[in-house]
Amino acid sequence: MSSCFVCFVGLVCFVVMKRRDFLLLRADGRGIVLSCEALFMRFLDAENDGTTERLFANLASDLDQVSAVTLVDRAWLSRDDLRARVDAVLDAFRARGGRVA
Repeated sequence: MSSCFVCFVGLVCFVVMKRRDFLLLRADGRGIVLSCEALFMRFLDAENDGTTERLFANLASDLDQVSAVTLVDRAWLSRDDLRARVDAVLDAFRARGGRVA
């Protein structure tokens, strides 16, 4: 079952997807593209609703499924607290043999 669908209202098209799926754009079965902008926005949401631990647990879980990740728009990781959390997840990913680009 797809977590993404398109609906039309008048002349406006909306793409609806689960919030978690918004972070990771799957390129293929081996690698993913991680939008640092989307991660930053989700991080702010998680801070506000107390789900920061779950956000990074989900990210780590998603990375368990692939062998490579490409980060885009790294400038969005300028906050020290966010960058430290992302670095910890990526360090664990690398320790398992994952590649980060």
